[in-house]
Amino acid sequence: MNTANLIRHEYNVRFAELDLNLSQAMMLAYVAEFGAESQSRMADRLGVGRAAAGNIVDVLEKRGLLERLPDPDDRRVWLVQTTADGKAVAEKINEIDVIFRADLRKGISRRERQELTNLLLRVQQNLRPETP
Repeated sequence: MNTANLIRHEYNVRFAELDLNLSQAMMLAYVAEFGAESQSRMADRLGVGRAAAGNIVDVLEKRGLLERLPDPDDRRVWLVQTTADGKAVAEKINEIDVIFRADLRKGISRRERQELTNLLLRVQQNLRPETP
């Protein structure tokens, strides 16, 4: 947990230059990559609560980075998509992410990274409830 907290903190430090935190950057990058999607579906895919997702969208919408559009297939639903400014910021998010991931891998061989990945996947598997 300490490592996860340190990584989250460092992402927040690095995204501060964009006046974003990790949660905001993650949502903006997600929408930029996958396109317009409902807020509830985004919340499910990103593993955040629907209320929290709504708050993040509100903040990013006020900054002109995301916008809500009516879903042509369901008038009760709003789709969230990036604006032109949002796409530009998402590119910067990706640049920061690439640099940070490279920094995280310093001194760790490809084999060691693969081994770590396999171990973490096993831990995740142990945490998932068994399905009949």
